[in-house]
Amino acid sequence: MRILGRDDGEVLTRVAADVFDSPIEPDLAAEFLDDPRHHLAVAIDDGVVVGIASGIHYVHPDKPPEMFVNEVGVTPAYQRRGIGRQLMQALFERARALGCAEAWVSTEETNTAARRLYASVGGTERSILLFGFPL
Repeated sequence: MRILGRDDGEVLTRVAADVFDSPIEPDLAAEFLDDPRHHLAVAIDDGVVVGIASGIHYVHPDKPPEMFVNEVGVTPAYQRRGIGRQLMQALFERARALGCAEAWVSTEETNTAARRLYASVGGTERSILLFGFPL
């Protein structure tokens, strides 16, 4: 487990299937890693990324910093081994080091695997209504 930095783009050239939703685009990966508010925890086995958790820490004029966990993905052959929990913990460790007061994530009600994962790392469910805006 490690958090990638701006010079770690080559790590994302070897990624197992179904870790990300789509193939890695090198320009987007470089932009992500170059932004100090973006964080990518990776699990690597034999040089191949088998799991990721991405997050964004943000500030607001009237609140302490928070970490939004954007995505967690583990290749199917490595699921149910605690990798998702370890990736989340790595992001939380980074968030604490940045002074974040809270981390949060959203998922669909029907995504029982994600709900179990988030509960296993101490998350509590809150009811929210999410709106999407195509731009």
